[in-house]
Amino acid sequence: MEKLIIPEQDIINAVCVYIARKKQVKPEEVEVELMYDDDHGFSAEVFVNQRNQILITANLIEALRLWLEEFVGRDPYAPIKLHLDDNEGIIAYIG
Repeated sequence: MEKLIIPEQDIINAVCVYIARKKQVKPEEVEVELMYDDDHGFSAEVFVNQRNQILITANLIEALRLWLEEFVGRDPYAPIKLHLDDNEGIIAYIG
C-alpha cells in the first residue's frame, strides 16, 4: 500500500473522537491544540467539560489508529510517524 499523509485537521478530528469516547461526550465538545516541543516531542492539550488534559505522543498515535480503522478503512497497525512541517503544521505519515 502507498503511504498516506494525514493532515493536521484530521489529526485533531481523530483526537476529538478518541477523547469523546473516553469522556463519553460528543466529539464537538472537545477542543484540541496540537503542540511540538524539542524536548518532549509531539503532544496535545485537550479541553473538555471545562477541564484540560495533556496527551503525549503515544496517545496521539492511539487516536490515529482508531481514526485509521474506523474512518479511513486502513490498517490501524501500519507504522505511524508524526512530522512537523513548516507549511502544513503537524502531519502524520502512515505506512
